[in-house]
Amino acid sequence: MSGSERTTDVVIVGGGAAGLATAIFTKRRAPGLRVVCLEGARHVGAKILVSGGSRCNVTNRRVVEHDFWGGQSRVVRNVLRAFSAEQAAEFFADLGVALHEEEDGKLFPDTNRSRTVLDALLNELSRLGVELFSGERVTCVDHGADGFVVAASDGRYRARAVVLATGGRSLPKSGSDGTGYGLAARLGHGYVETTPALAPLVLAGDRHVALSGVAHDVRLTVRVGGAPATQLDGALLWTHFGASGPVVLNASRHWHRARLEGQAVDVSVNLCPRETFESLETWLQDQASARPKAHAATVLGTRLPAAVAAMWTREAGVADHTLAHLSRESRRRLVRALLASSLDVRDSRGYTVAEATAGGIPLEEIDPARMASRCCNGLYLVGEMLDVDGRLGGFNFQWAWSSARVAGGAIARALSGDVTDAAATASGADAVSPSDTAAATTESTGEA
Repeated sequence: MSGSERTTDVVIVGGGAAGLATAIFTKRRAPGLRVVCLEGARHVGAKILVSGGSRCNVTNRRVVEHDFWGGQSRVVRNVLRAFSAEQAAEFFADLGVALHEEEDGKLFPDTNRSRTVLDALLNELSRLGVELFSGERVTCVDHGADGFVVAASDGRYRARAVVLATGGRSLPKSGSDGTGYGLAARLGHGYVETTPALAPLVLAGDRHVALSGVAHDVRLTVRVGGAPATQLDGALLWTHFGASGPVVLNASRHWHRARLEGQAVDVSVNLCPRETFESLETWLQDQASARPKAHAATVLGTRLPAAVAAMWTREAGVADHTLAHLSRESRRRLVRALLASSLDVRDSRGYTVAEATAGGIPLEEIDPARMASRCCNGLYLVGEMLDVDGRLGGFNFQWAWSSARVAGGAIARALSGDVTDAAATASGADAVSPSDTAAATTESTGEA
């Protein structure tokens, strides 16, 4: 349609998880609406395909607002309650994607292939009659008395409603390059400066090089301005450049936000998170009584990876000490090192490999009952481009599904003249009346 102009009801800008889901939920609720989804990248759903090690961690068994950072928890809670993780699992089951649970409640498709998830979404779009165009980059969205004019690389679209689902800045090769922030700003929205989130950390020194490939459970403490800010437990993976693993990825957003604000930030690692100073010192004393000729590294190797035990005893200056010859001062120095050693963070791997973006469009500019803009009538914003980022484990995908469900229902009500839209706004959730359900196409996910 090069150089042409088309008229439709809804234009969804972005063909990622949130954009595709919004299109599905809108058409399920209002089959008569004309819905067009525009994806700027050549391939739709690239981020879905690479997520979760190409297995796609669709959601988590339990998702609450405390699994997220960024904007107001109250807003996040209302959106999540409108479409829960259980409902998301039912939604995918309805699409033919069975899920299974793994460690920490993560839900993956039984096929262990991200392609299964993407294909199910695309098949549903096709069944519903959503028009999906890839390689169609949106360059401008204008709003006037007659609705929206969306300028794209292959023509213009006139629409009654527009959904911005362009994602953040993470994994730019997938098409997430921050374009949506500029489109939103043109329509009156503000912007919370973004940083990478869920990104591996780059460390100074060479400790990590010797430990590369070793993984173990730790507690990380991120101190901002000298005060304890955040404590996170989980697996750490030492790498040739620094550290990765779930606990490091979760900590990265806090390090970046502190640096963005110009504050001093320190990250420390606790190798024995279930111990206190007293309990760990007592354990070493008990070991000294039971195994006086054993070296400190050997004993620590019974509860830590051998390479980590050797590294920490060497750095504490007790690598060659047997427990019988470990002085009180040396023993306490070792305990302190085990419970709190600084990670000299130099940087992160950045947006190139980050799995999420922190910052974005402020949540206070969104009506959480509809995911509708408070700045521009008829505009909706969903997914990662909002100032919400979840921890590792399927939480960011759940935010995409939940925000898409709320937006899709609200768009269907608004454009089909359904009076329940006002009730939904008043309730703070995507409320649906029995008449709504009866009038809609069959949807097995249930209502909030």
